[in-house]
Amino acid sequence: MSREVLLLKAQLKERDEEIAALKHKLAQLEKNHNSVQELYDRVTPLTPLTAKTALSNEDIMRYSRQLLVPQLAVQGQLNLSKTSVLVVGCGGLGCPLALYLAAAGIGRLGLLDYDEVELNNLHRQVLHGEENQGQAKALSAAQALKRLNSTVECIPYHLQLSPQNALQLIQQYDIVADCSDNVPTRYLVNDACVLSGKPLVSASALRLEGQLTVYNYHGGPCYRCLYPVPPPPETVTNCSDGGVLGVVPGIMGCVQALEVLKIASGQRTSCSQKLLMFDAQDAKFRSIKLRPKKADCAVCGEEPSVTQLVDYETFCGSAASDKCRRLNLLSRDQRITVQEYKSILDKAEPHLLLDVRPLVEVDICRLPFSLNIPLSCLEERKLEDVQLLKRRIDQLRQGRSGDFQPPVYVICKLGNDSQKAVQVMEKMSGSEVDAVTVKDICGGLMAWAKTIDSTFPQY
Repeated sequence: MSREVLLLKAQLKERDEEIAALKHKLAQLEKNHNSVQELYDRVTPLTPLTAKTALSNEDIMRYSRQLLVPQLAVQGQLNLSKTSVLVVGCGGLGCPLALYLAAAGIGRLGLLDYDEVELNNLHRQVLHGEENQGQAKALSAAQALKRLNSTVECIPYHLQLSPQNALQLIQQYDIVADCSDNVPTRYLVNDACVLSGKPLVSASALRLEGQLTVYNYHGGPCYRCLYPVPPPPETVTNCSDGGVLGVVPGIMGCVQALEVLKIASGQRTSCSQKLLMFDAQDAKFRSIKLRPKKADCAVCGEEPSVTQLVDYETFCGSAASDKCRRLNLLSRDQRITVQEYKSILDKAEPHLLLDVRPLVEVDICRLPFSLNIPLSCLEERKLEDVQLLKRRIDQLRQGRSGDFQPPVYVICKLGNDSQKAVQVMEKMSGSEVDAVTVKDICGGLMAWAKTIDSTFPQY
């Protein structure tokens, strides 16, 4: 047999092996893709993770760089592979957290989120892409993580955590990471973790600041030890209201992942009795020592009064959602709809439209005939703004009878700050400014954009 024929046969054999390897890889990819297609809308029992006795050659290659870290080493990696973590919220914090946990080789990730991917998520929620818009966030996250590390079990839950399902779910996981963006869920997750005996790694981010604490860990305090009473709903600002620079929850989510990995690998977290604070503006981290566990804590104290989960939306007076909150501070006769305001415009009825949003929002979009005085300036009774308001009201009064009260309609983004502004204006009316009739426009500029002018920007 000639040398050329032998060479050709060897090349064909090599090509057949390459094709077989590619077919095997394709089969694995299809298997992995299909394995994340099931989206859970309820809590189901999970089988315990099987502990590895040794790392495979593939494990050693994949995790080789972190295996060389003495604080982790082989035993730490084996510990990671048998640990399950529940991620509550697949958003700005949950995405980087889950990304690094999957990359590091955590055994099982529960990914819980009730929401779908929207365009305004993408600047910070880095597991999702444009093609995932409208898809359940939990499923989108699971698919992205499986592409990164097919050996990690990802379980997507498309549901809202509630007093009815929280204990059943949290009891099945070793560590809980709270990446939610609302107060009721924080209390719910905390109480469920205390009742289940699970450590809770909690983080938050807003604007250019972030915070992180580990609760209920090795005798440390729980969330209720520090915050026994929820704050008034009108004082709480979330990302939908106050904004956030996308990289800030990215940084906090990574720190959150670090603390989870330290606990899961067998190391101790250093954040059990500390509040880690991040200031992105000055690029500074600082740590504040927290009070120890309270003996009289309602949940984790010596004689707890909370022994089962309660209605946390009622307890906190707000919805368990990271969407923009909706306040209801005024009576119906103190408010008008955007349709009613459009009718006032169409009839050219004299009035003042007062936009009480901060300047940063007015720069995004505004109605050109509005007067902008931010709510904070009204509340502080800033002299120049009060004088400006007086002048505009006086202009409306010109040529009118003495008992005429100029109508003032107040608008903001969603109709929350505008209600507060109505209350402020009613106190000013007849004293600091001439008597006026003040009403809030329900739903604000976003309602205007949705029902009156579809070309008006939404943010």
